[in-house]
Amino acid sequence: MKNYTGKTLEDLLAAAAEEKGCAVEDLKYFVTDEKKGILGIGASVSADVYCLDDVKEFLFDYLGNFFVGIDYDIEVAIEEKNNGFIVRLNADNNAVLIGKMGKTLSALNTVVRSAVNAEFKDRIDVLVDVNRYKEDRFSKLTSMAKRTAKQVQRSHVDASLDPMPNDERKVIHKTLSGWHNIRTESEGDGAKRHIVIKYVPDEEPEEETAE
Repeated sequence: MKNYTGKTLEDLLAAAAEEKGCAVEDLKYFVTDEKKGILGIGASVSADVYCLDDVKEFLFDYLGNFFVGIDYDIEVAIEEKNNGFIVRLNADNNAVLIGKMGKTLSALNTVVRSAVNAEFKDRIDVLVDVNRYKEDRFSKLTSMAKRTAKQVQRSHVDASLDPMPNDERKVIHKTLSGWHNIRTESEGDGAKRHIVIKYVPDEEPEEETAE
């Protein structure tokens, strides 16, 4: 992410957009320094500025260096989706990248997201996938969460799910957000952290007291 300086924020963003070949509206920025000046003289503002193309370029470079460093031949394709990215990896042995129960791929997702968020000082949605493993897994988790939530709605009995990594828990939290009489909570520590789908009864209306 590059730092720009201009007399005003508008000037700064216009210069950054021209250099990056995008619209000002496509930029994201964080002001790092601002000088008021005297009667407007000497005023300036500095900001870290980036666009989604910068994130995409960073992902290519980061993953390229990562796999070159471990001498692993791999194909990388990046798709922009909903202001985030799906990174598709393909190698001669995709099973190694996925790992047992997807643990290697989950760890790779954590490392890549942390690197992107640290570089751009922002939370950017990035999914690293191998042979659509994560997308298929998320789809199955979404269906399972809905089925279980319906059972909890009917039975009024809370349900604990199996332990799963952070990105998979987020999918379930998001899927069931806003469901009537349902609340999801993460419980446990480390490898035992899991989601509990809880029944939440409707609040009884307060009775008016006669005066």
